[in-house]
Amino acid sequence: MDCVFCKIINKEIPAKVVYEDDQVIAFHDANPQAPIHLLIVPKEHIASILDIDEENSEVLKDIFRVAQNIAKENNIDKKGFRLVVNTGEEGGQTVHHLHFHLLGGRFLTWPPG
Repeated sequence: MDCVFCKIINKEIPAKVVYEDDQVIAFHDANPQAPIHLLIVPKEHIASILDIDEENSEVLKDIFRVAQNIAKENNIDKKGFRLVVNTGEEGGQTVHHLHFHLLGGRFLTWPPG
C-alpha cells in the first residue's frame, strides 16, 4: 500500500509523533496552518469517514479522547480549537487515510475555506 500515513505508522517515514497507542497515532502536520496543527490518525487504514462502519467505529472514541488530551496538554482546551475531517476531493482530502486535523493556538476564522 502506498499510503503516507501507513508508512508513518509503520515507522518507514519519520514524523514528529506526540502520541501513540495501539489504536491511534498523533503527529505534527508537515504543513501547519496554525501554531498547533496536529494530525490524529487511526492505525487501521480507513480511507475516509465514509468507510466508518460497525466494525471500526470504536476508534472514533479513541480519536476524540486523544484530541481532548492533546488540547489540554497544549493549553488550548479553554480558549478553543478546531477538529477537522476533510472528505473527498472537494472536501480537501489529499491523503486517503482517515485523519483529524487538530488546530489551535490562534483565532480561527469562519468560514474556513
